[in-house]
Amino acid sequence: MSYAIKEIFKTLQGEGAQAGRTSVFCRFSGCNLWSGREEDRATATCRFCDTDFAGMDGTLGGRYATADDLAAAVERAWDGPSERRFVVLTGGEPLLQVDGALVEALHRRGFEIALETNGTLELPAGIDWVCVSPKTLDELKVKQGDELKLVYPQADVPPEALLGLDFRRFSLQPMDGPDVAENTKRAIAYCLAHPQWQLSTQTHKHLGIR
Repeated sequence: MSYAIKEIFKTLQGEGAQAGRTSVFCRFSGCNLWSGREEDRATATCRFCDTDFAGMDGTLGGRYATADDLAAAVERAWDGPSERRFVVLTGGEPLLQVDGALVEALHRRGFEIALETNGTLELPAGIDWVCVSPKTLDELKVKQGDELKLVYPQADVPPEALLGLDFRRFSLQPMDGPDVAENTKRAIAYCLAHPQWQLSTQTHKHLGIR
């Protein structure tokens, strides 16, 4: 299959348990919970996404014909030593496109693979770090992994509804937007009262990096 990519770039991971780690972000175009068009936001399943994942017009964006072609582009973006290579497959929703061939191609180039997903689609085998960020409880298929990162608050996805899932870490991340200060206060208060949750902040926005 071919792969539709919004952008590929090197940065520091800004969120969750891997925050601060040098990473190549490979952002896939498209999502199953929102088209990415503002005119569709009011009727989307996920209405608060702050990421531009529509189209293929970003850095190194485009359509890659093979898994090896895409893995080679990720390697070019890394542009550094062969040790501690780390790629984050994100979106949009990467599981609309990520497959076993891509996982193998990235592993051949020495990359540890992290994947950030809304959890509504099945995982291929071989992902090294699985982070699920639920936007709906309906049809949640990925119920175990390394990190569950909940954007908070979501009226339809309360934290207490997720604690039965099998994740090593439960992260609570304040929802960005005009109410981010209040949402941060609420997230801090929730973590203090429920210590199984750890606060996650979007450090890349504070630092002014991608």
